[in-house]
Amino acid sequence: MVDLHSHTDASDGSDTPQQLVDNALAAGLDALSITDHDTLAGYDAALPYATGKGLDLLCGIELSTKFHGKTVHLLGYFPAGEPGPEFRAWLLGLQAKRRERNVRLAARLQSVGVDIRLEEVEAIGKTMAGRPHFARLMVQKGYVKNLQQAFDKYIADEGAAFVEREEVPFDEGVSRMRAAKGIPVMAHPVRLGRKSENEERAWIQEAFELGMGGLEVQHSDHDVEAQIRYGVLAGRLGLIPTGGSDYHGTFKPGIQLGSGSGGNVAVPRAWLDRLRSAG
Repeated sequence: MVDLHSHTDASDGSDTPQQLVDNALAAGLDALSITDHDTLAGYDAALPYATGKGLDLLCGIELSTKFHGKTVHLLGYFPAGEPGPEFRAWLLGLQAKRRERNVRLAARLQSVGVDIRLEEVEAIGKTMAGRPHFARLMVQKGYVKNLQQAFDKYIADEGAAFVEREEVPFDEGVSRMRAAKGIPVMAHPVRLGRKSENEERAWIQEAFELGMGGLEVQHSDHDVEAQIRYGVLAGRLGLIPTGGSDYHGTFKPGIQLGSGSGGNVAVPRAWLDRLRSAG
């Protein structure tokens, strides 16, 4: 069993890289991809530990991109080996933009009476601090009852303190991954939120024409009908099917490593083999 979508505390997960490896082995996985947001730090830290434990670790990443004015997450897998210094330098630029957004978000929260300081957020989220870490602090300080309320009331798109983040154009994300010998894959396509299957299919077709190489068929958000729909579409376009739980540890307690939400994820080893053969 494999899981090609997971997060460590290098981005917005709760597990350290070593804990994630241990939890993967405990879940019966023989292969895992760490796909932290905008950083390879979790993968870098986990690799020697995973090697020593006999866990097959695939280098991955997840980027937030802009496609037709909508945020679309793009997974990247590097079966030929981890990306080189040029790609890593580009990631540092993305991380700098993330921090600029956090500065503005902290100021906006202060303006609406929420006393959250950036240094407090960075103490939790380190260099990859983001909205989930702001939300955790709001819960801890008693401004909201739970993480969902923090987003709904303050930091989601319609929240009182929302600050838009500059995101990479989808085609640039694809081209950067391709240049680094990576395979770009659209994450959880159900979140595209298209009004019809025809519109959804047209968007995925366009993404394929821009160089996307795979489609996440299995995900914790995908019911059986969605998995069938995306599997058929991936086959029609010649896209590599992928899948994973999108595990975040205790930050998303309903999602289990390897098995997703209520056991709706069971990614076959053959999908990882296809990624590796394409790389």
